[in-house]
Amino acid sequence: MRKICAAIAVAVLGCLFVTGIMAQSAQPPADQTVTTPQPAGQDQMQSQALSPEAEQAIAKKVVHAILMLPYYGVYDNLGFRLQGRTVILEGQVLRQSLKPDAGAAVKKIEGVDKVVNNIEILPPGGIDMRIREQVRQAIYEYGPLFKYSNMPNAPIRIIVKNGRVTLVGVVNNETDKGLCGMRANQVSDALSVTNNLQVAKP
Repeated sequence: MRKICAAIAVAVLGCLFVTGIMAQSAQPPADQTVTTPQPAGQDQMQSQALSPEAEQAIAKKVVHAILMLPYYGVYDNLGFRLQGRTVILEGQVLRQSLKPDAGAAVKKIEGVDKVVNNIEILPPGGIDMRIREQVRQAIYEYGPLFKYSNMPNAPIRIIVKNGRVTLVGVVNNETDKGLCGMRANQVSDALSVTNNLQVAKP
């Protein structure tokens, strides 16, 4: 099974590119169970085998389908893996309807035979919502980081669960990554901050 990406973000140095779908880590979150499809017979596995070109074509279509989802915002983090023609959706969303919407959108893609939807719906809560907004303001409205507020598809994603903050996405350099972590840590209500931001390659 090849991990294609995880989290969709975008745009560094004036170029739009996929990052939101970059892996936060090699393993899924501890509280998120990834269901592996049952092993197929040899004939079925051969029929699902894809060339690298075909795999990349499907991946691009999945990225586009996710980016076009209504209400997919700064507090959501979606990613996927490909196993043949099966797409395994992962990540976390704030709005409950985003999980079935993502599954339905990806299922329509030509070349996709099956969708395994492992997207986690984040629990509602007033404290978590307050933390999300405070972290967003701390990062996106801070002078040296304000440039990211004008980029499409929220390059810095803010995931909050039970008071714990995880930053995912992409920034231009290590300095900006450090600033994001520092600003998030200044939010008093946040119990912890995990900085999984990726630094864009030149």
